Amino acid sequence: MTNFFQTLTNAVKYWYLPLIFGIIFFVFGIYIFTVPLETYVGLSFFFSISFLVSGILEIFFSIQNNKSLQGWGWFLVDGLLSTVIGIYLIANPVISMTVLPFVIGFALLFRSFQLLGFAFDMKSLKLINWGNVALTSVVGILFSFLLISSPIFTGLSLVALTALSFVFVGVSSVLLSFEIKKLKKFPEKVSKDLKDRIESLRQEIDAVTKRK
Repeated sequence: MTNFFQTLTNAVKYWYLPLIFGIIFFVFGIYIFTVPLETYVGLSFFFSISFLVSGILEIFFSIQNNKSLQGWGWFLVDGLLSTVIGIYLIANPVISMTVLPFVIGFALLFRSFQLLGFAFDMKSLKLINWGNVALTSVVGILFSFLLISSPIFTGLSLVALTALSFVFVGVSSVLLSFEIKKLKKFPEKVSKDLKDRIESLRQEIDAVTKRK
């Protein structure tokens, strides 16, 4: 409940940043479909750039919304993880076919779980489209897991698994960004007097919670 009051009284900043890295992942996922398996490892540079850019954007987004967005810490953790993986891939351009799918799959798996968590946060805020984010996140989790386990699933294309993982993580991020945009509009619809009352009630709830 406190987080809901917090959302009402503080506008979410830079809602379009998840949209940007969602589009990056989606477009890159579509591009991966077009490459042959022989050039898969050669894409490590593009993987590194996509993770590095999205990671930096997420870190900035999380810091800017640490007082207004529920679960902002997960954006920060995912941003740091993506940045580290991006730097790792840049530092290791000649990476093996065995290691690369595992690194990419793990990063996308974590991001998919993060997006699924936000979907349930959206549900608690009564945002009706939370199910769309949850569904695409679950599909992203599935393909990311298959990507990590790709040696087992020899009948599936490594390229296709990577592409589908990127696509569904991208779609989920895009959907999440539009829902965050709705949260941004909440404070604009609340009068100053009501904001003051909400803030006072929020402080009372926090005080009671601390005493417990």
